[in-house]
Amino acid sequence: MTNALTAEVPAAPATSRSGAIVLARHGEPALSRKVKLNAREYRDFWARYEVLGLLPGQSPPAMLTTFVEQSGVLVSSTRLRSIESAEKLALGRAFAREAVLIEAPLPPPNWPAWIRLSPSIWGFLARFWWWFFNHHDGQETRGQAEGRADEAAAMLERLAATGEDVVVLAHGFFNFMIGRALKRRGWKLAHSQGWKYWSMRRFVRAG
Repeated sequence: MTNALTAEVPAAPATSRSGAIVLARHGEPALSRKVKLNAREYRDFWARYEVLGLLPGQSPPAMLTTFVEQSGVLVSSTRLRSIESAEKLALGRAFAREAVLIEAPLPPPNWPAWIRLSPSIWGFLARFWWWFFNHHDGQETRGQAEGRADEAAAMLERLAATGEDVVVLAHGFFNFMIGRALKRRGWKLAHSQGWKYWSMRRFVRAG
């Protein structure tokens, strides 16, 4: 996958200290979860979720805003909800949009139409089936997504090698996968706010 950010920004010489990497989740999307859906309807729901932007009226939390102000690099995924989240934090500052950071797919198990569940439960079940049983319905597999997460971690590691902090506005589960890849590369989780909208997890180079 082409790395647009490193193609546009010349690599700076590495310093003795790597910057931190902050993986932040986007804000709340403009799609209500107060519905009951069958598997087919959940596929349609997720397709809409993937293209929608943010629910109006949100403000990023102060701590995340401060991290962005102090960071050297801000980058979002190419999904609209991530781009709009980054725009709220950037305040006119330029930032890159990287397809390598998009969320992993959520194809639900092919259960009968009479089974109707909330989007939150379908999301949990779809992720479970995808993660443990490789149910992907022709979309990206877990193995492919893990390879992409490692590619994203390598990109962020190169950016942080300049000594400046890097903030990413992306997605809950794929941020988790990037975090796993960073740990394998010698990074440690220094601060976590969990997985809610606008939450962030800060990684620093171990040792």
